[in-house]
Parts: sequence; structure tokens; C-alpha cells
Amino acid sequence: MRPVDDTGAAKRLESGLPLVDIPPPGSRQESAATEVAETPGPAEKKAPCPGLGLFYTLLSAFLFSVGSLFVKKVQDIHAVEISAFRCVFQMLIIIPCLIYRKTGFIGPKGQRIFLLLRGVLGSSAMILLYYAYQSTSLADATVISFSCPVFTSIIACIFLKEKYSPWDAVFTAFTITGVILIVRPPFLFGSEVVETDKDYSVHLKGAFAALVHAVFAAVTLVILRKIGTSVDYMLSIWYYVVAGLTECIVALSILGEWSLPHCGLDRLFLILIGLFGLGGQMFLAKAIQIEKAGLVALMKTMDVVFAFIFQIIFFHDVPSWWTVGGSLCVVASSIGAAVRKWYQSSK
Repeated sequence: MRPVDDTGAAKRLESGLPLVDIPPPGSRQESAATEVAETPGPAEKKAPCPGLGLFYTLLSAFLFSVGSLFVKKVQDIHAVEISAFRCVFQMLIIIPCLIYRKTGFIGPKGQRIFLLLRGVLGSSAMILLYYAYQSTSLADATVISFSCPVFTSIIACIFLKEKYSPWDAVFTAFTITGVILIVRPPFLFGSEVVETDKDYSVHLKGAFAALVHAVFAAVTLVILRKIGTSVDYMLSIWYYVVAGLTECIVALSILGEWSLPHCGLDRLFLILIGLFGLGGQMFLAKAIQIEKAGLVALMKTMDVVFAFIFQIIFFHDVPSWWTVGGSLCVVASSIGAAVRKWYQSSK
């Protein structure tokens, strides 16, 4: 599960996301699920060669996962400050784009409140995901972040009156089961879980942050659905980075966690977090242009595979059987929902 990166929304991809269809704009998270949900995607084109779109998706998942690895590696800098650096990096790119596209910096009068909410909730989701990466394992945080589509379908059903089918309920049950297996709450698994895991309290905080990230990302997607195509996706990203940077500055001032990155790897990691996040978004956008949304959504589950691999190789942390079982439940839910929507769209 990786930081709701929020860089535009792809209408084609949304239709392949588990449980709910969401259209364009967006910008965080850097979480796997959120990244899929909020990457801009133009109209579908014919692939220059078979499988190229899937290769782009695989490369995108790899870049997002590497970015998450760097977030995990930068342990001496608070997650909020890492988010601030990313917002600054994106702002330097977005400002020239807005000037070139002549979209302005405020947006339509009737949509400003939704843009502001999208910015605040999207950036909050990114911060929470980064905190989850630092507090718990890469695999656990990544898998839990994949529960975002479940919350999206429920919230969309409540506020947008979208259809919630029995199949959606089945996929929701699978996802919730997976999250429970990963979190392993003591009231279900007994107090021995806490006694055998000295870092369980930290793991619980990280898992909870990833879960709240998924909820915030889901609300963000519903807001984007409400906005629709009436606002340029670059403007949506602008609100995201401005709200995110403001939120980070206020939070860091209250927490007193300001600190300069150490010379060497920490500064390099901060730069690479932004670069790999941007690269992941670009390749995902290219994949959306030339490949069916359902196939892209299926390939995005490779985020979880990469998270497991990186966790074992770089942190020498072999996931428990609980985590493996929970991951299978969440991934099965995502794959099932994507296949179902792909089948429906191909009729």
C-alpha cells in the first residue's frame, strides 16, 4: 500500500480500479492505490507494439515502489517534512505548466471549495502514507493502502448515489479481512500478539495511518468525481501542492520537527523521491493512453510484489504469514473487481 501520489486522475484507469469509476483530475501519494487513481490520462490510443502499455504500467509500479523505499530509508527526517520537500518539488514543475496552459491559479468560482477540500485531504493522505512507510513495513503499508477503492465505492454510494452491487460487497469483505490479518488486533488475536511483537504499538500506528490514508484518498476521489472535467487537472494538482505545503509547514511548526537533511544520502533520497514519483506518474499516464484500463489496474498490483521484494532485500525483514495471507485477500479483491469491470466494459 503506498503515499494517496496525487498527480491527476485518469478516467480510463478509474474505470478499471477496484469497485468504483472515477474520472480525471488529481495529484499523492504517493501510495500505490492513490497513484493509480489520480494520474492524468488522455484518450486511449493504439499501442505501437503489443504489451507496451503493460510494460509502462510495470515500470510505473517499480518507480513508485522505489520511491516508497527511499521514504522508508530516510528515517532521520519526519514524514511531514518529506511531504513538504515533495510539495516544493512538484510546485516548481506545476507553476510553469499552469502559466503555459493559461488556466489561472484559482479556478472556477463554484469549484474552489471542492478544490480546496481535494488539496487538504489529498495532501493529508500523502503525509499519512509516508508516516505509515516509516512506522511499519513496506509490505503492510502498501497492502493496506490498496483498500482505498473499497472506501471509495462506499462513499460514492452514499454521496453520489452510485450503484453498490453484491459483488462490491464481496470484494469489500475480502479487503477488510486482509487488513485485519495484517493489523492483527489483540481483541481478535489475543494479547500474545502484543507480547511477541515488541514493536507492535509502532506497527499499529503505521497500519492505522495507512488505513486513514486510504479513507482520505477515497474521499479525495469522490471529490474529483464531483468536480468532473470542469477543472484542468493541473489546477487540481496546484491546490494539492499549495494545501500540502501549507499543512506541512503548520504541522512541523507545531511538532517542532524542523531539521535539515544530512549531507549525502538523505538529500539524495529526497530528490529521488520526487523524481521517481514523477517518473511513475508519467509512465502510468502513457500506459493509460495505449492499454485497457482493466489490464492497467491488474498490473498495478505489482506494487505489492515489489514492496515484498524490497522489504526482504533491503531491510532483511521476511513478512509474516499473517501479512502474506492479508495481502492475498486484498490483492484478490483488487484483481476480482478489475476483472469484473473489464468484463462489463468489453460487453
